[in-house]
Amino acid sequence: MKKLVAEFIGTFWLVLGGCGSAVLACNYPGAGIGFAGVALAFGLTVVTIAYALGHISGAHLNPAVSIGLWIGGRFDGKELIPYIISQVLGGIAAAGVLYVIATGNGSSIGGFATNGYGELSPGKYSMTAALVTEVVMTFIFLLIILGATDERAPKGFAGLAIGLGLTLIHLISIPVTNTSVNPARSTSQALFVGGEAVGQLWLFWVAPIAGAILAGLVYKAVFAAKPQTT
Repeated sequence: MKKLVAEFIGTFWLVLGGCGSAVLACNYPGAGIGFAGVALAFGLTVVTIAYALGHISGAHLNPAVSIGLWIGGRFDGKELIPYIISQVLGGIAAAGVLYVIATGNGSSIGGFATNGYGELSPGKYSMTAALVTEVVMTFIFLLIILGATDERAPKGFAGLAIGLGLTLIHLISIPVTNTSVNPARSTSQALFVGGEAVGQLWLFWVAPIAGAILAGLVYKAVFAAKPQTT
């Protein structure tokens, strides 16, 4: 139960901090933080939660991460579904809080930092571009996670490497999809926007999970420590 609560709170913070910065501060007149600020905000949420709660649950905060770690042999499959449920619920709870805040001055929620392609893409990128972006970005993200948390890696720096990795991923892909690499984050925002945002949600489950599975397989086959021979 401690692990599930940690995943709920961690994903709550990821969505509130990352999407909150996009919804409330990105385009603020005269003082907006822009794409770079949003990218940094997402990275900071991961860094802070990794060091605060990572020792309890591993701070996955993302169904794709949990699946990738399972495929890579780092996570018990019997915990997979409870983790994913906790992550999705944490994201939805954060989106609910953000909705109350964002509409507190009479504004509509607008795009609400939802992920999308075509008309829902910040740069109007195609479905193919969005699919490739999300698969590749999640693949790299999981390689970073698997490598940084490997027992052979320098100790104490995993949270920093993962947070900075997520920041860079956002800097690359915000214009394409608003950056998902996380089905829980995508689901939470789409449920409040509704309509086509929900209609496109399938891509932001399929692509991150596909990228995570591929990364888990590659890391396990190529980079994992080999058994000692005698």
